[in-house]
Amino acid sequence: MGLSWMAWTWPTAAFFIVVVCSIIAMGIWERVNPGGNPRRGLFGIDTTRGDRLFISWLGTGFIGLVWLGLYGTPLWGALALAIAWFVFVFKKV
Repeated sequence: MGLSWMAWTWPTAAFFIVVVCSIIAMGIWERVNPGGNPRRGLFGIDTTRGDRLFISWLGTGFIGLVWLGLYGTPLWGALALAIAWFVFVFKKV
C-alpha cells in the first residue's frame, strides 16, 4: 500500500512538520518549565498549555476549511487568521 492517495506537496508536508514541531516544543517547554496549571479563561473552561495547543490547532483546521469553502485559494488570509487565533487562544483562553 503506497501513499499515492495523499497529495503530498511541500505545503502539506510543511503543515505536518509544523504540527510535529509544535508538539515537540510544547514537550520541551513543559520539561523546562513544568506546571502548566489549568487556568480559567474567556470561554469559562479550565485549560492547560496542551489544551490550548489542541484548541488552537483544531480552530486552525476549521479556519482553513471555511476559507477554502468561501474564498478558495490562496490561503494567505487563512494563515493570518490562524496565527491571530493562536495568539488569542494562548493569551485569553
